[in-house]
Amino acid sequence: MIEFAALLLVATLFGGMVLYSFGLAPLVFSTLSAEDAGRLIRTAFRWYYLFVIATAWVGGLILLLSNALSGALILAIAAIAIYARQILMPQINRTRDQQLKGMAGAKQRFGRLHGLSVALNFIQLFAAGYVLYRFL
Repeated sequence: MIEFAALLLVATLFGGMVLYSFGLAPLVFSTLSAEDAGRLIRTAFRWYYLFVIATAWVGGLILLLSNALSGALILAIAAIAIYARQILMPQINRTRDQQLKGMAGAKQRFGRLHGLSVALNFIQLFAAGYVLYRFL
């Protein structure tokens, strides 16, 4: 029963991350103005990371009871999400605001920070997918 609960949580985590990354974000930027899309994405990311943190935290703790490696990987996803939400996203938002004000170097810094957030998200997706694969 514990492994089934963990499987459901990890599958929910993976599915939610895929839906947000490849569904919601592209839809928002393709249908809204850049200004409206930016505001919506800023708000949505706060909720997205809370979802990832909560789902990965609970799933990881449950998995630790039956599989230490899988549990640790899912808890690492939660840790990365905490970093992204509390540290990286505020830096990205400040840098984007500076870019919109025309500050020198802000565009390049935004690109690096955004690239880091995308890379971290793909690492998290890969880790969640790997844990799901281990359930086979």
